[in-house]
Amino acid sequence: MKNKKCLVALIPFLLIIVLFEIAPLISIVVKSFSPVDEVGFTLEHFVKILITDLYLNSIKGSLIIAIISSIVGIIISFFGAKAAHSDKKIGKVFRMILNITSNFAGIPLAFAFIILLGNTGVITLFSKNLGFDLLNVFDLYSINGLILTYVYFQIPLATLLLLPSFDLIKKEWKEAVELLGGSKFVYWFKVVIPNLLPSILGTFSVLFANAIAAYATGYALLSSNAMLLSVRISEQFVGDLVQAKEFGSALAVVLMVIMVIATQILNRIQKHFKGGIE
Repeated sequence: MKNKKCLVALIPFLLIIVLFEIAPLISIVVKSFSPVDEVGFTLEHFVKILITDLYLNSIKGSLIIAIISSIVGIIISFFGAKAAHSDKKIGKVFRMILNITSNFAGIPLAFAFIILLGNTGVITLFSKNLGFDLLNVFDLYSINGLILTYVYFQIPLATLLLLPSFDLIKKEWKEAVELLGGSKFVYWFKVVIPNLLPSILGTFSVLFANAIAAYATGYALLSSNAMLLSVRISEQFVGDLVQAKEFGSALAVVLMVIMVIATQILNRIQKHFKGGIE
């Protein structure tokens, strides 16, 4: 009886999954192989993606930004998680700040960066008054600006994901290294990091998916000039003149394939290191 009641309670969640995840996914895949305003099967949309520089550059741009922002985010977050773990009182306050900043993304984040680092931003104008033209060094409305904004919203998420893994570090590891005459370098790079590597790779996988699918921040900064696959997808569904739902579905399938391939590669690497540690 209890099992049956539990199954009944799961029905609303199953309906939500079917209606809002599985059904749209099937619809997108079917439309991606459908001719425009016709019934049938075609690979025309995927061929167009592979031979058009605009879409190839968008795929390349999304991959570059996702990889760089994930790597930089992981590195910075590692030190942040380490600092929060070393002091429990500071760690509680730090977690609270992270929970707030992890939700600060999209259009509000882009607007904040425009106020600070835009052509007439506070920091930009302040640097001019000091005799240093920041615009000659850094342009917010470029791929470097996108990477900076993406790194900003990657850091809180990565830190929150890495914090629990630091709780797995045992005091005995440090004592054993010290007894054997090992240095701090040996302790961190030969003991701690190899043990944390599965968690780091798992976090990288989440960050990569988070960055490559992000849309609002890039669009708010560069609108349709943003060389991002997510922006190219949105153009096919919200265009002012013509909506190309079939082609937009093909772009969405390409994005999903990239995410699946990247996730599978990282999972294999993660399993390899888990096996090595065990």
